[in-house]
Amino acid sequence: MSDIILSTSGLTKQFGGFTAVNDVDLQVKRGSIHALIGPNGAGKTTCFNLLTKFFAPSRGKIFYNGRDVTGRRPAEVARLGLVRSFQISAVFPKLTARNNIRIALQRKRGNSFDFWRSERVLDALDEEAMRLIQAVGLTGYSEVPAGELSYGRKRALEIATTLALDPELLLLDEPMAGLGQEDIHRIEALIRTVSAERTILMVEHNLSVVANLSDRITVLARGQVLAEGDYTSVSRDPRVIEAYIGSGDHHVH
Repeated sequence: MSDIILSTSGLTKQFGGFTAVNDVDLQVKRGSIHALIGPNGAGKTTCFNLLTKFFAPSRGKIFYNGRDVTGRRPAEVARLGLVRSFQISAVFPKLTARNNIRIALQRKRGNSFDFWRSERVLDALDEEAMRLIQAVGLTGYSEVPAGELSYGRKRALEIATTLALDPELLLLDEPMAGLGQEDIHRIEALIRTVSAERTILMVEHNLSVVANLSDRITVLARGQVLAEGDYTSVSRDPRVIEAYIGSGDHHVH
């Protein structure tokens, strides 16, 4: 198997006359934490939506595990192991944390919402659900309705429901958005833990998180790759500093 799990070539997306993503070649190494950063309006979210098949590219190709997935539907690429974590909307607010995870585990087995299966099957799901609850630090909250969890714990639950689908490549869209410092540390530790056996690609605004977690960083500006490398090299790159300052966005340091 190649050490590149996800790659794009010439990935481009135009909306009307506006080019949001322009000729992006991306290579994500298997087993790494790869961050996609850039000032506001750089095209990060559009790029992410192309990779997760929510938009079709205007041109260019996407390869996952050496397979051309450019024309595949979101559900198909998810079954292949490329799964994106949705923000909070993915969680059923009235169901407990444990039942939210159980539903995701049932989906993974292809028998979604089949609540009246044998006790034995449900017990096995319960065991796995509790393992995931522990893995994301929600022990003690398993019976709390998801809607009553704090924002940071909802985020942990949402990552757990994504992990229940057992992705090989986990795509995180701004996992720290809206979180306070304490929650950021918790989710950061969680991402590091779950990265042990999978690849992670994340779009993230919080640059100290990017510095702490990422093996490799791709910087986008105006829809194009501006720089790539580890945090130290990209944060010192004059073009990157200028792109951040010129956009009125926060500093790269």
